[in-house]
Amino acid sequence: MKKMYRDVPQAIPDLISDEMANFTPKKNPAYEYAQSRQWLAYKDGECVGRIGAIISRKANEKWNRNRIRFTRVDFIDDYEVSEALFKTVEDWGREQGMEAIHGPIGFCDLDQEGMLIEGFEYKGIFITINNAPYYKEHMERLGYEKSVDWIEMRLTVPKEVPEIITRISEKVREEEHLHVYIAPNRRKLKKYIPQIFDVVNDTYKVLYGEVDLTDAQIEKYVKQFILLVNCKYATMVFDEKNQMVAFGLTVPSMADAVKKSKGRLLPFGWARVLYAPFSKPDTLELYLVGVKDAYKNTGVPAILLEEQIRVAIKDGIVYAETGPMLENNIKVHSLWKRIDKIQHRRRRCWIKQLEEPSKQEA
Repeated sequence: MKKMYRDVPQAIPDLISDEMANFTPKKNPAYEYAQSRQWLAYKDGECVGRIGAIISRKANEKWNRNRIRFTRVDFIDDYEVSEALFKTVEDWGREQGMEAIHGPIGFCDLDQEGMLIEGFEYKGIFITINNAPYYKEHMERLGYEKSVDWIEMRLTVPKEVPEIITRISEKVREEEHLHVYIAPNRRKLKKYIPQIFDVVNDTYKVLYGEVDLTDAQIEKYVKQFILLVNCKYATMVFDEKNQMVAFGLTVPSMADAVKKSKGRLLPFGWARVLYAPFSKPDTLELYLVGVKDAYKNTGVPAILLEEQIRVAIKDGIVYAETGPMLENNIKVHSLWKRIDKIQHRRRRCWIKQLEEPSKQEA
């Protein structure tokens, strides 16, 4: 299926090694509470489609639902192919007692989610899904409906930090007795990993279909992403007791490095990927923003924003690309209200109720 996007300049491939690990139970701790299967579709001896399925017991228990997730779906523009792929997942879901199917969504919120339905003319970022424009028509024809949408924005880095952001940041620091810390290297950053993910879990716990990351999952994602982190773009905010209350992570764009390597680290892709966080492209990719519940209405995000803008200006960054944000997450959208921006991509999580086989036949 790789050749589907070979000539699509906007498509950024996944790192093959990461994807292999994600679907290897011994390497992905999510299998402690989830099960997964994957299928390929062939036509006339050629691979023409793929799809994966995940049943997350932890998510179903948290949200009091019986749903199966579809993930990693690709298919040629042939309704017979897409119908066969989704029917296979739907049938397995019914066998497992599931009442609905939704996706694309992965094991957790740090995994791939959201089918692109708008903004195909814009280059994607490293952490998002690539798919063809005709997918939307196939999903609607197959009886799937919108569950939620995520939107993405392209921000223009201002020439200087807006005065209002600096004013809010200074006021919050003083009133809440907060300070910023930037780790000088990855070794010292690792010391704060438990607090970082405590903030992440606290922030993301109310997001669509989310479950808290386990300690083993945190260790997995740290190993997967730590080499991509340039510490000056990892902003940590602490209270007077030195407890972390907010965290923000941006990364110099990985898109070109991963695309040139065709998703492979060997033989030379590793050098491009490891160098990318310390290169100076014109674009940053926003990966994580987290603020603990107790500080969400205090203006703390202004501290993160001020620090990130200062570094971006110093490094000559022109643009910043957000990751997918739920369209109704007003608090996140409000972060960018004083920044020039365009909302350029939209992604959708689809849903379909699974009828019992007897009702289908009737």
